[in-house]
Amino acid sequence: MIGIFGGTFDPIHYGHLRSALELKELFELDHVRLIPCAQPVHRDSPMATAAQRLEMLQLATQNQTDLIVDAQELQRAGGSYTFDTLTALRLDYPETSLLLFVGSDAFNEFTTWFHWRELFDLAHVVVITRPNAALNPLSEFFKIRLTADKQILKQQLAGRLFFQQITQLAISATAIRGMIAAQQNPRFLLPDAVIDYIFQHQLYF
Repeated sequence: MIGIFGGTFDPIHYGHLRSALELKELFELDHVRLIPCAQPVHRDSPMATAAQRLEMLQLATQNQTDLIVDAQELQRAGGSYTFDTLTALRLDYPETSLLLFVGSDAFNEFTTWFHWRELFDLAHVVVITRPNAALNPLSEFFKIRLTADKQILKQQLAGRLFFQQITQLAISATAIRGMIAAQQNPRFLLPDAVIDYIFQHQLYF
């Protein structure tokens, strides 16, 4: 099984990295693909360029071989759509279960995503939850796909909905950018190599 963990990663921080690693272990995945979004459709554009965010990701994961940086969305023109990404991955891994990781807030907006129903033809959807997270009531479309059995995720290539609580660190890329702009020290919130890159390139000031 392969995990798909997308985001703007503006910048990548320990909250992202710890979540990805924990999910890799919980689901016994071959690896997790960290996929930086080029142009988000549902949020503001990132402050750092695509190339800068990619370099920060590569620096953050250089010693973690089971976290793979996948730059495919940065290589496509126009808005970044999960449907396009999963379609490409399904062609690359036709016999492998794919797990698309989605935060609870994003899942509440899931029905606004491009070809959202068809995403279940390409992957399982795993919603990452946290204690007391507010989730919208599930429609019948989601209820019939819901499972609490991890083995089903292994046995089937796609099509299921699964909820998984993990240890989510309360770290925010927005807060990190604000700290840097205010000339506060962001150390211990993200890898030192990423901090050095941010200061070297004068990002977020």
